[in-house]
Amino acid sequence: MSIVKYYRYLWLASLVLITAGSNAQDILDNYLYRAARDNPGLKSKFSDYQAALEKVPQVGTLPDPQVTFGFFIQPVETRVGPQQARISASQMFPWFGTLGARKDAATEMAKSKYEVFEEVLSQLYFNVKSTYYNLYFAQKGIEITKDNIEILHSLRDMALIKVESGLASSVDVLRVDIEIAELENQLALQQDNFTVLQAEFNNLLNTGEQETVVLPDTLQNNSIHMMPEALQDSIRTGNPQILQMEYLRASYEKQELAAKRAGKPGFMLGLDYIVVGKSSNPMTSASESGKDALVFPMVGISIPIFRKKYTSMAKEAVLMQESAENSRADKINLLETMVEKADRDYKDADRYIPLYLDQYDRAGKSLRILQSEYETSGKNFEEILRMERQLLKYRLDLQRALTDKNTAIAYIQYLMGK
Repeated sequence: MSIVKYYRYLWLASLVLITAGSNAQDILDNYLYRAARDNPGLKSKFSDYQAALEKVPQVGTLPDPQVTFGFFIQPVETRVGPQQARISASQMFPWFGTLGARKDAATEMAKSKYEVFEEVLSQLYFNVKSTYYNLYFAQKGIEITKDNIEILHSLRDMALIKVESGLASSVDVLRVDIEIAELENQLALQQDNFTVLQAEFNNLLNTGEQETVVLPDTLQNNSIHMMPEALQDSIRTGNPQILQMEYLRASYEKQELAAKRAGKPGFMLGLDYIVVGKSSNPMTSASESGKDALVFPMVGISIPIFRKKYTSMAKEAVLMQESAENSRADKINLLETMVEKADRDYKDADRYIPLYLDQYDRAGKSLRILQSEYETSGKNFEEILRMERQLLKYRLDLQRALTDKNTAIAYIQYLMGK
């Protein structure tokens, strides 16, 4: 980049921030979709949720019926013949509402597992966005550093001309060489950093580490249009970690109810069928001889005499409710602090963007004046290099502020569960 083009960049910088690439968000949305589709950690949490759903029919079903078969080694003689075998079938029924309470507890637990999945999804989205923004900044750092190396080479050529004409010292050329060497070393570090970030980004998408990431020409200067109070309310109602605690508490409430009902009597209904052989008694009619016996339904009851375990189960559920409620309150306090810090970072970056644009413009004007003076007198070359370093700093700082602002927005969205 020539010095003339570099000055022109100062004039266009503010316009570029406003008219950011229209497809930049579409590119990022596509990466977010790929991450949600392919990330193995996210798939693991969704499998946990699906497994929790399978608990519902397990706990909400009656116990298996029992069927027994008995054979009389010594047949028992009856009027109609000897009893040879007995077949029994029975079914236990817990107290009314016990199965429903267990199903409700399992359902609420599955909902809490789903909120864990939602939390991991929100965290994944934030990691993809923040890494994407850092990749953008790393790429801009490389571009800006290369541009400044080109400018330093132009300044070196200018200094050589002045040295040959006797208007400047050869020290000026050495100073430029020092600046170029430092920037080339900085450029190598930036390129290594970009490679690491690209690998990190591709791993979030569960794709090849060497896949080239498509980055925008500039980040959009996005804004948040919500008051801090509205942000706090949105976090309380939408953050998956808080919702998870609420579903856990609801599950423990149902577990408490199920434990109390499990401590009540259960009922058993059954049938007996007895196989009877042919009678040897000549007085028994042919129609009655060997007639099987059907015993009408049996009724039984299970009495929970040892109640300590049921009392302990109910108390455990109450304590877990308290734990979930306290965890929820603690998480709300923590998230409120985190959103305040994120809002501070957002506002700080938002203030710096216009500041760096103004400083950028002033430094560019100063550099042009110094360059003009050097061309006529051959003096203040060191001041030219200092001002050129300021231009590099403000240009990088501007991109850093844009990156930080978008990252802060992404973090606030993560806290809101989006």
